[in-house]
Amino acid sequence: MYAIVEIAGQQFKVAKDQKVFVHRLQGEAGSKVTFDNVLLLDNGSITIGAPAIEGAAVTAKILSHLKGDKVIVFKKKRRKGYRVKNGHRQSLTEIQIEGIATSGAKKVVAKKAVIKKEATPKAAAKSEVVKDDAAAQDFSKMTVAELKDLAKAKGVSGISSMKKADLIAALS
Repeated sequence: MYAIVEIAGQQFKVAKDQKVFVHRLQGEAGSKVTFDNVLLLDNGSITIGAPAIEGAAVTAKILSHLKGDKVIVFKKKRRKGYRVKNGHRQSLTEIQIEGIATSGAKKVVAKKAVIKKEATPKAAAKSEVVKDDAAAQDFSKMTVAELKDLAKAKGVSGISSMKKADLIAALS
């Protein structure tokens, strides 16, 4: 069983009893921390969050706070006499994963598209009228540039000098 969880802005694939180095966390060594932002769970079947899984959590114990290896940052611009040398050591926290709680996690079920067939031509005509009304409402929310692009695609001529109201009338 494993989980992908977001800890301190980074995503980690964790399993029970695993030790992980993460960016420094608040808390003392020996204290317990819970991470609620679980993005994926695998316990025989994979559960994917959208974006996170509700009710799932990962608990961990803080083992120690430490600093990472030194990284040298050297900047230079040739022929200019510009050289800057800096060093950096990242503050880290070592944690041990104690458990992955899946209570409340729901499995991902693929939704099937349902297509309804219309029996009569009258019903088809009614649905077209409804679609046209919806399209007219969408035109009022569009910008002039979007309306001109749409008019070009439909083959309306003389759109360069039209105003928004004229464009809407031409498209509907």
